[in-house]
Amino acid sequence: MTSNTAAAPASPPAPATGPAPGSPPADGPRPAAASAVRSPVASPVRVLVALAQLAALGVVGPVVFTVLITLLSTGIGTAVVLGIGLLLLIGFVYALWAVAWLEAARIDGLYHVGVPAPALRRRPRPGFGGVLLMFWRQAIDPGVWRGIANFAIATALGLVTILLVAVLVSGIALTLSPLLAGEGVSRLWGWDLELPATWAFVVGPVMVALSAAALIGVAILHGVLSRLIMVPSREAQLAAQARQSAEQRAGAVRAADVERTRIERDLHDGVQPRLVSVGMTLGLARQKIDDDPAAATALIEEAHTSTKAAITELRQLARGIHASVLDDRGLDAALSALAARSHVPVQLDVRIEGRCERSAEAAVYFAIAESLTNAAKHSRASAVRVVVRRRDDGTLWTRVEDDGIGGARILPGGGLDGISNRIVGAGGTYRLDSPHGGPTALEVSVPCAF
Repeated sequence: MTSNTAAAPASPPAPATGPAPGSPPADGPRPAAASAVRSPVASPVRVLVALAQLAALGVVGPVVFTVLITLLSTGIGTAVVLGIGLLLLIGFVYALWAVAWLEAARIDGLYHVGVPAPALRRRPRPGFGGVLLMFWRQAIDPGVWRGIANFAIATALGLVTILLVAVLVSGIALTLSPLLAGEGVSRLWGWDLELPATWAFVVGPVMVALSAAALIGVAILHGVLSRLIMVPSREAQLAAQARQSAEQRAGAVRAADVERTRIERDLHDGVQPRLVSVGMTLGLARQKIDDDPAAATALIEEAHTSTKAAITELRQLARGIHASVLDDRGLDAALSALAARSHVPVQLDVRIEGRCERSAEAAVYFAIAESLTNAAKHSRASAVRVVVRRRDDGTLWTRVEDDGIGGARILPGGGLDGISNRIVGAGGTYRLDSPHGGPTALEVSVPCAF
């Protein structure tokens, strides 16, 4: 683990708060489950754990649904009273998500079938309309409702499980009752029914056998239904993977097109006019070299200065296409060099272990470089803070935040558009938060290997 900090005279800006506007990938197709789907084997331990969970859900489930129904009905009834109902409806939506998330985690932990957990939606665009759209998409998320449906079925099976456990215990008690009742009358435990003691040895074991078989059947039925409801089908997984691959290809193509346009613009507007000027200056120097050697020498000196400036611009252009230090010394060193060249003071905090895939490091490097360029050109920022981490889930995460005037938007062909295209092309996600008045924060997450 390494930590590198560039000089930053100003203190780091305060972190942005609230949901970020403009995060299309968060609402796009999510990757299918990473682990292979396996059939839930009815092993004794798994059956017992499933029955224990179902019995618990038989007790907790009705309470949960009572709370959900209360939130929904009260929220609808008080929606026009000072907005209290809207808060209750928002609580209802996120309570649904929490139940679905816990149900996905329970099923995946019990059967190891690769259940994708429902994700929290993000605000697709700024403003109150974006907030409403975010809540609406969260409310109609198919993954959430699959989890709620499975939770409802599991609750019903839990109630059946509790009943069957009562029958099982009654059967055991009836089987053992003659040992206490002798030749008298045995009372069926929990039931208003009496049997002769001689019949207890017959009815009790039958009740135990039937209830135990029914409990095993309930556990197996729970596993089958959970797999059918919660686990995406093979066709759905392939369709999601195809959509993700198509988005990555489209993002890579757009990123390449934006990069090509930028290179052409920089060559046409920067290096080319300078080289033309150098040629004209040398032509004038050649005409004056015999008649006015001093003027010719001054012109040659001017051409030499312009040539060095053109070489510097070409180096910067090449560095923007590919940073050789990124391959040689890694992302930490490349970002240190980038921060040292920045016109705005940068506080750099890089804590990563090992190396990621070259395309992932290049995508993160490009996003940070473009963000620093935007901060210097447009945001009027006095300080920029860059944080890079390698997370436990195998993703490379970075956050670039400046204390500028904000108002950054993704425009076709712009620098932020190039960042979004490159990140999507690398299979990652991005999040931009730039309210008017600042600060501007860009978060990027890219898988280290894919």
